Amino acid sequence: MKRTQVQVPDPLYEQARKVAELRDWSVSEVFRRALEQYVAEARLHEHDQNWALPEPRAMGAEMLSHEQWRDLSAADEERLYGTRD
Repeated sequence: MKRTQVQVPDPLYEQARKVAELRDWSVSEVFRRALEQYVAEARLHEHDQNWALPEPRAMGAEMLSHEQWRDLSAADEERLYGTRD
């Protein structure tokens, strides 16, 4: 078993301490179990090697050309962030 240190916000630590007290566990045990659960759930979402993006499909008439989208995007960027010098 590895020994490590983690920093957690005070409110989260207090919640973990309360859980430990209710279960008659150590705070370390609460963190271990929480981490085990998190890692197990994260594995459920690992990418399947055979997965690929679906083929694009027509979503209606093309309303704007690529050039028009580029110009609109540049105008929005200028409006939001100002001109580039």
